[in-house]
Amino acid sequence: MSEYMEKHNVSRLIGAPPGYVGFEEGGQLTEKIRRRPYAVVLLDEIEKAHSDVFNMLLQVMEEGKLTDSFGRHIDFRNVILIMTSNIGGDIIKNSSALGFKKTSGQQSYESLRELLLQAVEKHFRPEFLNRVNDIAVFRDLTKDDLRKIVEIELKSIRLRLCNYDITLSITKEAMDFLIDKSYKPNFGARPLHRTIERLIEDPLSEEILKGKFKAKDSIKVKLREGKLVFEEVTVKEELVTSNSDSK
Repeated sequence: MSEYMEKHNVSRLIGAPPGYVGFEEGGQLTEKIRRRPYAVVLLDEIEKAHSDVFNMLLQVMEEGKLTDSFGRHIDFRNVILIMTSNIGGDIIKNSSALGFKKTSGQQSYESLRELLLQAVEKHFRPEFLNRVNDIAVFRDLTKDDLRKIVEIELKSIRLRLCNYDITLSITKEAMDFLIDKSYKPNFGARPLHRTIERLIEDPLSEEILKGKFKAKDSIKVKLREGKLVFEEVTVKEELVTSNSDSK
């Protein structure tokens, strides 16, 4: 919501007033809901929005409708509003210094959650929070979560390699190496994405450009002497690997 930090940008949600540039286009929010009344709307980093945005959302949550610049009543009763916020990020960053890591996982989460909710209550007005159905505080990503994210990232790479008729696989040791290299609980999954780009995407692209791998090749990412290497594997090797993984 950083695009709506200034007061003059708030009107873009419901449409520019008559006589102003963009009046014919309608509101960025109201026009989309008018065309698709059953929708899920994500407002990212809501704390950055101007206070007038919250006044507008109060009406949406209270009355279930908004009036756009054309005077039309836009029905929001079948819309789910999801708002994300980074409020309390400094609390999460300093959580170990505050002693939360010394207790059990559940106790640490509950204590941290209480502090984060207090920070939310200080930032948002009571009448706004009173109309929010629920507030969810996410836990830190675990290494198991990061393994799933690695699979998602690799799936994207595999889809691109399919255009060159190349397949890609990775050993468990190589995957654990990626996670250990990028595991920073305070920063989420972004370091993992950058690590995959730096250690897999970029080097593999260079190897393909050099002609080391070509169409019909199967590539396996392995860990060797503390580094990731790319090796071409045969069909027989793939069968042996798949059988050992299934066991």
